[in-house]
Amino acid sequence: MKLIGMLDSPYVRRVAISFQFLGLKFEHQSLSVFRTFAEFSRINPVVKAPTLVCDDGEVLMDSTLIIEYAQSLARPRSLMPSAPKELQHDLCVIGLALAATEKSVQVVYEHGLRPPEKVHAPWLNRVTDQTLAAFGELERKLTTRPLPVDRSQITQASITVAVAWHFSQQMIPSAIPATQFPRLAAFSEASESLPEFKAAPHGDSTYIGDA
Repeated sequence: MKLIGMLDSPYVRRVAISFQFLGLKFEHQSLSVFRTFAEFSRINPVVKAPTLVCDDGEVLMDSTLIIEYAQSLARPRSLMPSAPKELQHDLCVIGLALAATEKSVQVVYEHGLRPPEKVHAPWLNRVTDQTLAAFGELERKLTTRPLPVDRSQITQASITVAVAWHFSQQMIPSAIPATQFPRLAAFSEASESLPEFKAAPHGDSTYIGDA
């Protein structure tokens, strides 16, 4: 399998880290949807990161769908709980983390892709507030029910929250002050110290191999 996309994307990074915890071997090709659009389009005409090229050449898109496929390959190993109540909670947490990620990306794009005079302040304020709301809900969740960081107990909820928070602090730290979210900041720091996270560092590098 080959994972296409840059690790500065939280979605690509989420997949790369999940694959490692599931014990799956993969190649990583660090292509930008902006700078290497033409090359990316030859692999996937939609040019969407992450893209997964399966062993038979079929192409998958969307981090959640790719991870669902990865879970099927890794069975009985899983990053999701089987008990309905536990699954419900983890899906709630993952949903919040993905919402925070989506809104963080929108803030980044609003600043990075538009000329300053074209930035639409009401929209920027709205998506920033949504990002803060999602992280606020996650902070409250971690207050009453901490996420596991131990490598033997790591969950998809843990991975997605850690990646979402780290992305926000790399890209829009002034909009998402770490001092307002001490539990998320501490959780992220602990997660980033794990070999699986270090092997797929945020940025334009390539996944560096087995953790």
